Amino acid sequence: MPVIVLLGPLSEIVPCVTILSMVTSCPAVPVRRLWLSVLCGYLALGATIQALPTFVPFRFGGGALASGTAVGAAFLATALARPFAGRFADAGRARPVVMLGGVLGALGGLGHLWAPSFTVLIVARLLMGAGEAALFSGAIPWVLADTPAARRGRVAGWFGLSMWGGLAAGPLLATAFAAKGFTAVWTAVVALGLISAALVFTTRGQPAVSAEIPPLPRRWSDIIPPGASLPGLVFGLSSYGYGTVAALLVLHLRTNAIGGEGYALAVFAAAFLLNRAVSSPAVDRFGGRAVGAMSVLTEAIGLVLIATTHNLALALIGVVLAGAGVALMYPATVAITLGRTGALRPGTSVGVMTSYWDVGIMVAGPLGGAIAGGLSYPLAFLVAAASCLLSLVFITTMLRSRGRREVSAQPAAQLAQPAPAPNPSPGS
Repeated sequence: MPVIVLLGPLSEIVPCVTILSMVTSCPAVPVRRLWLSVLCGYLALGATIQALPTFVPFRFGGGALASGTAVGAAFLATALARPFAGRFADAGRARPVVMLGGVLGALGGLGHLWAPSFTVLIVARLLMGAGEAALFSGAIPWVLADTPAARRGRVAGWFGLSMWGGLAAGPLLATAFAAKGFTAVWTAVVALGLISAALVFTTRGQPAVSAEIPPLPRRWSDIIPPGASLPGLVFGLSSYGYGTVAALLVLHLRTNAIGGEGYALAVFAAAFLLNRAVSSPAVDRFGGRAVGAMSVLTEAIGLVLIATTHNLALALIGVVLAGAGVALMYPATVAITLGRTGALRPGTSVGVMTSYWDVGIMVAGPLGGAIAGGLSYPLAFLVAAASCLLSLVFITTMLRSRGRREVSAQPAAQLAQPAPAPNPSPGS
C-alpha cells in the first residue's frame, strides 16, 4: 500500500494552497488568508524557539533548565487552550478567535522584547502559546466545516502545512535577524502576529453554523468530546518521537561523532513536508487508521535506526523515515477523530486531539534529556521508538473495534453539513 511517499514532483507541492481552495466546497471560506495567517503565527513561534536558548542565558543568566522551561511554557498554554478555541470556532466565532490568536502572538512578542524578568518572559510565552492555539484550532474547523467527509483527510493535511511550514522556517527567520540582535528578532515576531490578525480582519465572517452550540462549555464532555481522547493518545505517543528528535538529534549526532548535526533537522523537516504535501490524499483513500498505523510504524523504524547506527548515511535514512512517518499522523488522526465524534463539533474534537501532540512534545524534551544524560542517547531514541510502537498497538486495536464506526460516521457527517456548492473541484 503506497502510503508513505518520500519524494514527489515540486509541481504537486508548491500549489498546495491553491489545491486546498479547490477541494473545499464553500467559496465563502477564506482558505488562502487563513493558511497565510496561521503560517505567519507559526513563523513567529518557530523564531522564538530558535532564539530562546541563546536569549535566556544572555538576558536572565539561566541555563538549560530555564531555556527549556521558557520554550515548554508555550506548548503548555497551547495544549490547554486548543479545546476552548475549537469550541468557540464550532459555535460560529472562528473569525474573532483566529484574530485574537494573532493579537496574542503579537503581545507575546512584545513580552519577549520588553521582559524585565524571567517571570514576565514566562507570561509572554503563555500568551504566545494561547495565541497559536487560537490561530490553528480556530481556523481548522472553519476550513473543515463545509468540506465533504471524503476530502477531510487531505484538507487537514494540506492546511496543517501552514503550521509546520512556519515551525520549519521560523528558526531560519530568527537566524537571519539574529545578526541585528534580539530586538530585531522580537520585532519581527510582533510584526508577524499583527500581519496574522490583519489577514483575518479583512475577511468575511464565518457562515452561520447549522446547529446552535453555546461557546461556553456546560459539562466536561463539551470540552473533551467522547471519542476524541483515544486518537489523541495515539497522536501524543507519536509526538513523543518527534519531540525526542527535535530535542536530542543534534546532540546525539555530535556526542557520538556520527556527523551531520548541522543539517539533520533540515533533512527531517524536508522529509516531513514533502510527504505531508504529496501523500495527504492517502488518508481519504485508505482511511485514517490504516495510514496512521503505517506512518507510526515507519516513524518507529526510523527512530530505531537512528539509535542503533554509527554510520551517517544510515542515520540520515532513519531521520528521513522518522520525518516521513510523523508527517501523516495529523491528517490520519483527524480522520479517525471526526469518524468517532461526528461533524457537529470538529473544532473542539480536533483541538482536544491536537492537545495531546503538545503534551507529547512537552514530555519528550525533559524525559528524553534525562535518559540521554543519565544513561545514553541511543536509549532515549529507543524509548521514543517504544512510544511509537505503543501508539501502533492502540491504533490497531481501534482498527478492530472501531472500524465500522468510522465508515458509518461518514454519511452522518455529510448529512450534518450544508449542501456543497455546485462547482466540484477537478478530479472530484
